[in-house]
Amino acid sequence: MLGLSKKIDEAINFIRSKWDGAPRAGLILGTGLGGLADQIENTVAIPYGDIPNFPVSTVESHTGQLVCGTLRGVTTIAMEGRFHYYEGYSMQEVTFPVRVMKALGVDTLIITNAAGGMNHQLSLAQVVIIEDHINMMPDNPLRGINDDSLGPRFPDMSEPFNRELVELAHQSALKLGIDCQKGVFVAVSGPNLETRAEYRMLRNMGADVVGMSTVPETIVAAHAGIKVLGFSVVTDMCLPDALEPADVSTIIEVAGRGGAKLAQLIPHVVERLPAGE
Repeated sequence: MLGLSKKIDEAINFIRSKWDGAPRAGLILGTGLGGLADQIENTVAIPYGDIPNFPVSTVESHTGQLVCGTLRGVTTIAMEGRFHYYEGYSMQEVTFPVRVMKALGVDTLIITNAAGGMNHQLSLAQVVIIEDHINMMPDNPLRGINDDSLGPRFPDMSEPFNRELVELAHQSALKLGIDCQKGVFVAVSGPNLETRAEYRMLRNMGADVVGMSTVPETIVAAHAGIKVLGFSVVTDMCLPDALEPADVSTIIEVAGRGGAKLAQLIPHVVERLPAGE
């Protein structure tokens, strides 16, 4: 991680030249879920390509910009599109925006993703509140020499998703009449989808949903002392005995339907965030 602090400072200085807000909440908006950014007011949008040391999103449906402003009165910074390990980026590059958010002042990070549902009780476009994760990715964003100014060498992962925020999200969903469940997310590297045998294995390990993101960002948030709340939208059913070929356009369409639910739920959560320490 040598030199990481300098790269963060370069990105911060550029963002500060465009926007002088002090964000408390950070959002990472996954596949098909970028519409939530439309609710952010008094916005300044900064393309990723303009920000020093930022990667550029190469995935369909990821707009690729940082949206800065206020959401329900809370100063917020949102990634409209994220980065993935399968795009060829290092884990440090994938998670670099989380470092930048922390340096800007973010203390709560809300992460969304599109995921395959492996639990028979789930349905398409359903929202899953992530209460824990399993990491099956081949690398770790904290690998290498640790910069103690950014976080501890061995960060604790006993509560990667803040329990108070999980309960707040669950109660908010009930109040809004949004059908959701709590579940375990497993991260794989991608970009190929899984085989029947792999889905069976992942389900037997205790996972409810599977995707190619979120866990690296959560690990870095834990390292940085940021509270995390995670949501998956079930975009395809990954049931080994009834598996059908995946269609990307259908996945994006279903993600949009689930994203409409998150567009109601997340602002409700943001305006009710517990007071900072």
